Amino acid sequence: MSRSADPWTLPPGVVRPLQAGPHLRVALPKAETGPDPVRRVRRIGLLGGSFNPAHEGHLHVSQEALKRLRLDGVWWLVSPQNPLKTRVGMASFADRLAGARDLLRGHPRIAASGIEARLGTRYTVDTLDRLVTRTGCRFVWLIGADNLAQLPRWRRWRKLFAECAIAVFDREPYSYTALRGRAAVAFAEARVDGDDAADLADRPLPAWTFLRVARHPASSTAIRAAKAASETRAAGAAGGTTAMEQAP
Repeated sequence: MSRSADPWTLPPGVVRPLQAGPHLRVALPKAETGPDPVRRVRRIGLLGGSFNPAHEGHLHVSQEALKRLRLDGVWWLVSPQNPLKTRVGMASFADRLAGARDLLRGHPRIAASGIEARLGTRYTVDTLDRLVTRTGCRFVWLIGADNLAQLPRWRRWRKLFAECAIAVFDREPYSYTALRGRAAVAFAEARVDGDDAADLADRPLPAWTFLRVARHPASSTAIRAAKAASETRAAGAAGGTTAMEQAP
């Protein structure tokens, strides 16, 4: 299989994890090393998800993270299959990864990766453990307020706070409940004010912050629903034409 056809690799010239093996090497182009090209330890934001499909909202959050957390890059970790989500309506892993990469053309500091499939990890905590120990990067896990609210459902969720910093992005109507939920309360003393979060990746762990951002209207659920409705209308129109053509 050629490199361009391999759904587990990344195109050249982006901030990316490279090559499976005993250690994961990290390539950061000199022109795209972020605000401090001299810093040896890189700050990378991790946005995990199904990306079914990837959309402008994901891009919006990633760009805000780059700016407000002073990150060198953001990796989208496209999940082969989210343990908390059904397979019904889920596009193939290869299609979701390809769609994410298409959206990121022209955004060299953001890269879509299928590395979870290559590592063979299913849960976020295991993926983080591998990345932290093998890359030498400082990671910030990027999640929406809806995920903070359900974090206690995740496997070994408390260890996530010990693996890397976490940035929670405002997502109404979930934010109010999430900030008073089990995870937020358990790690209340580790919370960093959003105005002081530029160095979040370098702070002693645990460390997390809540960032208020302008809401983006894009939604994977809405996109899928619109696509399904369009396909239904198209099928109905095709069926109607056929019936009329067959009428005496």
